[in-house]
Formats: sequence, structure tokens, C-alpha cells
Amino acid sequence: MKLDDYLSTVADSCKKQGPEQTIVLSSRVRLARNVKGYSFPGWAKKQERIRLYENVRPVVEGLDDMKSSFAESMENLSHLEKQILVERHLISREHAAKNSGSGVVLSRDESLCVMINEEDHLRMQLIQPGLQLDNAWALIDEIDSRLEEQLPYAFSRTLGYLTACPTNVGTAIRVSAMLHLPGLVLSDQINQVVQAVNKLGMAVRGLYGEGTDALGNIFQVSNQMTLGESETDIINRLNKVLKQMIEHEQNARAMLVEKKPKVVLNQVGRAYGILSNAQSITSKETMNLLSMMRLGNDFGLFSKMRRSLVEELFISTQPAHLQKNVKGKLSAEERDLIRADFLRGKLRSVPRPADKFSDELTGQDENADSSD
Repeated sequence: MKLDDYLSTVADSCKKQGPEQTIVLSSRVRLARNVKGYSFPGWAKKQERIRLYENVRPVVEGLDDMKSSFAESMENLSHLEKQILVERHLISREHAAKNSGSGVVLSRDESLCVMINEEDHLRMQLIQPGLQLDNAWALIDEIDSRLEEQLPYAFSRTLGYLTACPTNVGTAIRVSAMLHLPGLVLSDQINQVVQAVNKLGMAVRGLYGEGTDALGNIFQVSNQMTLGESETDIINRLNKVLKQMIEHEQNARAMLVEKKPKVVLNQVGRAYGILSNAQSITSKETMNLLSMMRLGNDFGLFSKMRRSLVEELFISTQPAHLQKNVKGKLSAEERDLIRADFLRGKLRSVPRPADKFSDELTGQDENADSSD
């Protein structure tokens, strides 16, 4: 089966809902595991990697959760297909660079993905919409237990699960959430919040993880320590941090509406104006402007725009998805032109944002005058 025939449409994938989804886009729990008796992928020779892949893939495909799954060797996926998986956060950028001896197994609902021979023999991740770390952990823990019954994991009674990178040794768990934080960015509080989160032992990264920028005001928050704490303790600590960040973002948004409503209206209005009229636009600018439209939608400034539209545009305007739609390779300049055409078409039926805050303030002023 071809990847294009398997993946859900962008529109369908953006319909999934979860708790706190105004701010928390998704929750992810990732586990790293290695099989005893094999060299780590970075050290293994090609034939050893192929042998590991051929032995592990049928075991993963045999899971009940992987019925009707998509499974393929990385060497059989085109560069475009790999990038589409990256843009949907289903595989890592590092795994997209792999070829012979590496592969991917993806569940039918696209919530579970197992990367074979990435940095470790197995990198399995469970993604849920909104803030659902506990649910994601419960699901992937059960899957991990079933795999461990069939695969001899490399495990030390002293250190825990052994991994290619020492920072993952122990529980080998990476728990993360994707947060949309435009309120903290616009109110110049983001650096203060990030520093506080870092001091609590959490890492704050960009849209595609380590070494990437926070495009569209989207930040990935995850645990740093994997040794010396149980999986439950790690998840509980991150949950507390995330709830504090959600509260800070909510307070920042409320403060902006109260003290700087024109700043919000200006940012949202400019974003709508550029996105709906531009003739050429880069991916980076698009992401940042869509962030402002998402914020405007959260404030109710786009009464006739369905909520999932901005989520769809976040994905559909990425380079690989644009090229998939036109069924051809495009230069950066060509992508910028087609991206602008695509955005204008999608936003043609969306009315400009309402000046909701000014109406509310005017109403308050009138009430104050009448009371005098």
C-alpha cells in the first residue's frame, strides 16, 4: 500500500479533539528500546541493521494495535513521503534520513508509530490530541509490555533500559506536549516562563524538537531526566508544569484583551490581511501569521470560520504537503507562489476579523456614562 493511500486527509486528521486543545495541540509519550545481542544502530553494520529490522518488524506488525497498519522500509519511501511523515510529526527528522535497514510501522488511526533502527532499535510513540499524557502513557505502556514478551530488551538492573544516548538511559521515556503560546510571546513573558520551566528540569524546544525554532509560537515541552524517577513521576511532574503554563498563557491572553486590545486586533488583522492577499509567502511567515489567526479564532474574532481550518493550513502549507498536492518537485520560490495561491483560495470565504474588543469597550463606556 502506498503512503498516500493510507494517510488520512489533512482535514480529517485535524478534526481530532482533546482536553485544553485551545492551548495544548497534542501530547506524546515516546519510548526508546534496544534488543539484546545487537549493536546500537549507529554502530551496527548494514547487514546487522537489516537483520534486526527483518526480525523486529513482524513482531511490531503482529500487535493488535497494528492491525491494518502501514509498514515500510525507509529505503522504499521517497524523500517527499518521508518529509510528509515529518511534517505530521509521525517520524523524526533523523529517521527521515535513514535508508536500508530502517523502517516505520504506523497504526491505522495514526496515533501509534514505531520507528525501527532510528537512534535506537525501537522508538515507539503514542500521540493524543490535547492534554492527555496519562492516557498516552497507559496505551503505550501496554504496547511496550506486549513487545517485551517477544523481544529480549537490553536492560540493566542497575541502570534500567539501555539506550544509544546516555541521556535516555533508565526509563528511556520522553514525555512531551505541543503548546500554542502567542499570549506569552505578545506580552513578552515567554523568555521568563521558559527559564522557569528549564529550572524545573524540563526542556522547551521548537516545532520539530531539538535544534528547531518555535515557528507559529508553538513550543514543545518535555522531560529531560529519564534516570532516577519512575515513568509515573515524570508524567506527573510534566503535567504540573503544563498546567502552570496553560494558566500563564490564559492570564497573558486576558491581560492583552484588557490592557492592549488594539495590539491583538492589529496582529490578527494584519495576519488575515497578508494571508488572504499575498501573492508570495514563505513557510515561516505563514506559520507565524497563522498563529495570530488561531489566536483571533480563540477570541471569537472569526465567527464564520470553522475551528479546524487554521490547523489544516498549518500542515497543508508545509513544503512537502504543497508538493504532494501539485504532484511535483518545486523550488522554494515556486512553493512560495503556490502557497500564497492556496491560502487566498482557502480564506476567500472567511470574513475579516470582527472588532469585538472595541464593541465591548464601547458598551462598557456607555454603561459607565449612563450610571453617572
